[in-house]
Amino acid sequence: MDITIIYYLVPSLVMFCCGVYGFVTRKNMIAMLISLELMLNSVDINFVVFNRYLFPNQLEGMFFTLFAIAIAAAETAVAIAIIINLFRASKNIDVTDVTKMKF
Repeated sequence: MDITIIYYLVPSLVMFCCGVYGFVTRKNMIAMLISLELMLNSVDINFVVFNRYLFPNQLEGMFFTLFAIAIAAAETAVAIAIIINLFRASKNIDVTDVTKMKF
């Protein structure tokens, strides 16, 4: 039995939809960041899958995914630093209160 592309795309779609739902419905910045990372990981799965099925002997999708993971890690580190500074300043990390935190 051969594994087709649909077996990879459906879980990726579910991950992406969960990420969008979490990003839209959450008010906490940490939860929004986790949802954003879930969406980015879903896109990385798609890069690898499409590279594997469209160009099986080439590794461009794999390398692009590795760079995307590195950029996502750096983005997460910067976002966590911003969230920590906002928490230190206002003792709250809700998105609705960020507009009130004009220093």
